[in-house]
Amino acid sequence: MNVRRRLIPATALAGAVALGATALTACSGSAAEGGKDGKLAVTASFYPMQFLAEQIGKDHVKVDALTKPGVEPHDLEITPKQTAQLGKADVILYLKDLQPAVDKAIAQSGGKNIVDAGALTKLEVHGDSGHEGEATTGDAEGHDHAHEGEAGADPHIWLDPAKYAEVAKGVGAALEKADPDHAADYKKSTDALVGKLTGLDSEFKDGLQNTATKTFITTHSAFGYLAERYGLDQEGIAGLDPESEPSPARIKEIQEIAKKENATTVFFETLASDKTAKTLAADTGLKTDVLDPLEGITDKSQGADYFEVMRSNLKNLQKALGSK
Repeated sequence: MNVRRRLIPATALAGAVALGATALTACSGSAAEGGKDGKLAVTASFYPMQFLAEQIGKDHVKVDALTKPGVEPHDLEITPKQTAQLGKADVILYLKDLQPAVDKAIAQSGGKNIVDAGALTKLEVHGDSGHEGEATTGDAEGHDHAHEGEAGADPHIWLDPAKYAEVAKGVGAALEKADPDHAADYKKSTDALVGKLTGLDSEFKDGLQNTATKTFITTHSAFGYLAERYGLDQEGIAGLDPESEPSPARIKEIQEIAKKENATTVFFETLASDKTAKTLAADTGLKTDVLDPLEGITDKSQGADYFEVMRSNLKNLQKALGSK
């Protein structure tokens, strides 16, 4: 499945929060309208959106996630019940083009307040090697689109704490608009979350500043934003789609890169098969370890929430890169 290659890039942050706010069509602003016990009913497409809603909304929101724990987000199929749920939600948080089934269901739902996280920060193109590229050609309405036939924009904005903080600000603004009676609380929670994400960003900067190598190998090219933020080089085996099979030429290239750059580890993730990583590691004498793209939390995750798993990722990267 090549879902990720059709992702559409978004506009820059300058108009992001405003865009998120204007996406909130006129409504009563009453949390009691769709939520239980007077709470704002929020439907989140997958874990990174769910986490933001819970952290910012706290006791004022009831959050339902479309993607259940253990389900690979790209493979999600939406039930008629879930589509109906979307129609009743006070706020819908999603990342456009990441989950085609979700996009279709949202279009059919008649949902009122729809917030696309991709419009709250700047999306970029990252190839298998994690190098940045522009993903944009603007249309007359100011929207950005990927060139036909080119790799689409990388959706994994939540793996860069700084970008995730930008998205958090936009989500906070959306909740404030949907439920103005509790706007001050949403603002306070947003500021607290942004502060924590800023701290996490500093932990990664400090922890990855001095390493024996800057190159890491992963089965899933989900860490382009992270690599760019902290001066690393991501070498993906199979590209942005975790289910893609690498070509023999790419396997050979990865073997050569590992030798040249003194890479020690092949990373795999918790929601996809580790077969490719273990095969490559066995052929090259490398180790294997987990680098979690945080698309969902399960009992196999190396942590109970976003911050715990990200710190596990940092620890695993430090070990693999030879942090000094």
